[in-house]
Amino acid sequence: MNHTIDKNSPRLEHVAPPPPTSAGSVPARTDAGLTSKMWVEDLRAWFGATEVLKGVTLPIAEHRATAIIGPSGCGKSTLVRCLNRMHEVVRGARVTGRVFLDGVDVYRPEVNPVRLRQRVGMVFQKPNPFPAMSIRQNVLAGLRLQKSRADDEDALVESSLRQAALWDEVKDVLDRSGSHLSGGQQQRLCIARALAMKPDVLLMDEPCSALDPIATAKIEDLIHELRTRYTVAIVTHNMQQASRVADYTAFLYLGTLIEFGETRQLFTKPADPRTEAYITGRFG
Repeated sequence: MNHTIDKNSPRLEHVAPPPPTSAGSVPARTDAGLTSKMWVEDLRAWFGATEVLKGVTLPIAEHRATAIIGPSGCGKSTLVRCLNRMHEVVRGARVTGRVFLDGVDVYRPEVNPVRLRQRVGMVFQKPNPFPAMSIRQNVLAGLRLQKSRADDEDALVESSLRQAALWDEVKDVLDRSGSHLSGGQQQRLCIARALAMKPDVLLMDEPCSALDPIATAKIEDLIHELRTRYTVAIVTHNMQQASRVADYTAFLYLGTLIEFGETRQLFTKPADPRTEAYITGRFG
């Protein structure tokens, strides 16, 4: 897969929001002509006989942060795992529909899922540095797993840690185990590990749910920085967090995309009464 945007890549356009009864359609209230780095089209996902996603169509805007919100069990985490084909590694899981990255359907048979996951990195809910590895080794772990090397590994480690806003805190202890760091530092180390693979897209699944408010604020500040260089999609149960960090927000309910739009507009003037009920705390 090359890194250029295909001329036929879907683009985010101004369209009128659908009526509240049109479950699954997308009110794409966005900047006209803004390129979508990824495009999800009629995505359905199952665990065994249970359908978790029910025909989701969704743009992921390039060099922007997109938040995915909704109550527990609505399919948020499944959706982001489908973006880099991690869903398929679960026994009994299957997917239909299409997911485009730069105009290429990532579910085509010739697409290498390992290479895809290099381009579409993932940061999980619970920080998971490798405890037997040093901070430096953790940053390089992805390269090691792929049996590849950087031309200048020291420079890559420093660059990745700087991008993750962690370099100044760990530059003198790079040989110390990553498990000795605080929870917030461990999560930023995991972000640095993902960035070392030089991804195009960074997926973040509830990255702050296990962190205290100070660590959460640092991650949110980091997301603001990262979205200028990467395309970011973040799953969050925290609507205030979505309003702080995201340019666009998608609201999922019972596996269906209810509404998508610019974050400020979705939170202040939702098109669907279910969105309004959720963001005002009437359910969820």
